[in-house]
Amino acid sequence: MIVTFHEDGFPLRFTHPGLPGHPFLLQEGTDVWHTPAHRWGSGFAVTSRGSGRWGAGGGAHEPVPGLELTVTREHRLPLVETYTWTNTGDDPLTIGSLALSLPIRDVYDSAEDSLSRACHAHVWTGGAWSWVLAQPMAGTGPVLGTIVREGALWAYSVESRNIGSGSNARGHILLHVTDHARNPEAFGGQPEITLAPGQSHTLKLETDFHASVADFLAATDPPAEIGDLVAETGTALRVGERSIVSAEHGVHHVDLPGGSRTAVLFHLPQRELVERRVARILADHRPLHLDGPERHAFVCFDNDTGLTQPTAGWGDWTDGAERLAMPALLQQARLRGWGDTAAVDEALHAWAAFARTWLVSEDGTVNRGSHFPERRPRLYNVPWLAHFFADQYRLYGSPADLDLAARVIERAYALGARDHLLIGLPEVVNLVADLLGDGERATALREELTKHAAHFAGLGGALPSHEVNYEQSMVAPLVTLLALDGGYPEELERAVRWLRAFGGPQPHVRLRDIGIRHWDGFWFGRNRQYGDVFPHHWSVLTAVALAQVGDHGTAADIFRANLAHYTGDGAATCAFVMPSCVEGVPAHRPDPLANDQDWSLTLWLRTTADHPAP
Repeated sequence: MIVTFHEDGFPLRFTHPGLPGHPFLLQEGTDVWHTPAHRWGSGFAVTSRGSGRWGAGGGAHEPVPGLELTVTREHRLPLVETYTWTNTGDDPLTIGSLALSLPIRDVYDSAEDSLSRACHAHVWTGGAWSWVLAQPMAGTGPVLGTIVREGALWAYSVESRNIGSGSNARGHILLHVTDHARNPEAFGGQPEITLAPGQSHTLKLETDFHASVADFLAATDPPAEIGDLVAETGTALRVGERSIVSAEHGVHHVDLPGGSRTAVLFHLPQRELVERRVARILADHRPLHLDGPERHAFVCFDNDTGLTQPTAGWGDWTDGAERLAMPALLQQARLRGWGDTAAVDEALHAWAAFARTWLVSEDGTVNRGSHFPERRPRLYNVPWLAHFFADQYRLYGSPADLDLAARVIERAYALGARDHLLIGLPEVVNLVADLLGDGERATALREELTKHAAHFAGLGGALPSHEVNYEQSMVAPLVTLLALDGGYPEELERAVRWLRAFGGPQPHVRLRDIGIRHWDGFWFGRNRQYGDVFPHHWSVLTAVALAQVGDHGTAADIFRANLAHYTGDGAATCAFVMPSCVEGVPAHRPDPLANDQDWSLTLWLRTTADHPAP
């Protein structure tokens, strides 16, 4: 186990014999957007005396006149580093932001590269108890961890996240002693650091390999035992020695012993939240000013302006595609008799007529939205529309709906669905086949699914690129596909390891076991902000998959953590962008657009109906 240093004294790569060829860090030249500006230990300061940056080398730096930074490193493992900022001026100095770069190689160049040479960077900036875990994406072997041994980290931000670096790179992770100057309210509040003349502030980090995630967590010296992070309103949560309860739906920050902090979620009971959300969907998300079937579509809604959002040529704002979560949620409520059933019935029949007019062709080809030109059909939309019409059949009994559901699936396989890991396809194939009974059509659908599972079981790690080269929402459907087939236990076990690796062990309700996604705010939000989204509604795909393999406890925690998308009155956001800033723009806040987040509730209801917790 070695760490390789640049001649200027900063780490270039970490090497472990159990993972030959794995660099753990971004590599200049190979990862082309990684430049000297973000080498390990480089950073910046924003102060009352001005702002400035420093490079990655050891020794002394002066990012701001009268502010000296001294960096010492032990050139071995464990790598112990000390960063000491000293006010060398004659007057007090207030520091509003201090940032350090840790360029973990969290990238998706391809599935094979990801599984052999990339890491998930699980970041925890909880004050004095803070750390970064670089976990190989394959989910096996040693992990690399950086632990705060003196001082505190209160936030993290992300740079190099833009249309240039794209959706296959997470960007550069910056750790913040504080980020008060740019986003004072982030992560429950950021401190300011005031140094008297001659006074210093120190951050000491220790980086080393650990045999497992559990070994790493033990080495971080947790200040408290943290179990459940989510509970219904009015129900107590125990965090360390404290018992916490709230009557308000939402995320609440909790102070821990020793100068640390975490966050928990209290949520409304399931039925109450679903009924409130359904009422908001019916009130806010339909463009009733339009004529014809289009007025019965479900569209994005801007919580800031109170306006529906036109497609405007942006595929992720259409009135089809991911917006199908809204009618699907209405169906789940209606199947249970929740809410205003007459209003829901009317809305579902009207939406079905809209979908038949605009979203599906006679041959079963699914369109992305009305008035939205496509070069080729987007196969992701297929299972969602098929499941809608299958549930329409379950609700209202029209054979035409079941026929359309089957026709949509058959057309998808004709268009090449066997080469894709489509969200919800295994589930809806089984559902439609069951509804069809034991005839030839049902048998043919089951045979397609069997061939589908065999195809992906034989690929190993060479998964084909989808809209992102490699991602949690590819691996979760892979787990579901293999679990429902049942014929490939070794391949299933491996896929489950890959899937679990996307979610970290941070003791924070937005982070624990929530699969990393770092592009959805850009594609689905109004603010078009790249950067980590925690939670993102597709993180519930991990819960769906884990329920298929019997881990109902983790599945339930993930489903319930995703209720952070909603407010107590049933409003919602499509993306909570987690970092304090992304490309210098303040984040750690919900995007104002309610868009595609209702898959969180829809899939929770579908999954608990199929797999009730023991």
